[in-house]
Amino acid sequence: MKGLAALIFIVVLTLLLRSTALTALAARGIVVDVLAFATVVWALRCGETWGSTFGFALGLAADLDAAHWLGRHALLLALIGYGVGRMSRSMVRDSARTQAVLLLAATVVHQAWVVMFELGGLAGWSYLVRRVVLATLATVPVGTLIVAVVRRVSGQSLFGHAATQADPAN
Repeated sequence: MKGLAALIFIVVLTLLLRSTALTALAARGIVVDVLAFATVVWALRCGETWGSTFGFALGLAADLDAAHWLGRHALLLALIGYGVGRMSRSMVRDSARTQAVLLLAATVVHQAWVVMFELGGLAGWSYLVRRVVLATLATVPVGTLIVAVVRRVSGQSLFGHAATQADPAN
């Protein structure tokens, strides 16, 4: 029950950030992909089951908030949550490089997926590339810095340690 309450709280917090504080940057063309960031951090912390659940819940709530096709964000964020959570068992989760690479991959995939729904033809591909690059350049350093600051302030690891031995049952 505690995990479910945390999931709901982080989903609501992420959507509030996206629809209030980050809209001023988005209006200037700088997109901080808080949906991909939150999904990557949650999946690193909780694994693939909770990562995909969180991604789906966050994506569905974002779809409802944006009033467009349901499932647009939910499908991809669930896949990102599953993939990152699955990989998190065998990587150094507290490494800033690992977090930066995962944020980079998640942001590129998520932004490309979202913008492809908005394009009206081949003329929009330059916009797709520009938005994906700007979102990646904004999200990766900001996200990595936020995780480092939270880790420094809390004084403990956010993610624990990866398994030392592979579990064939999973």
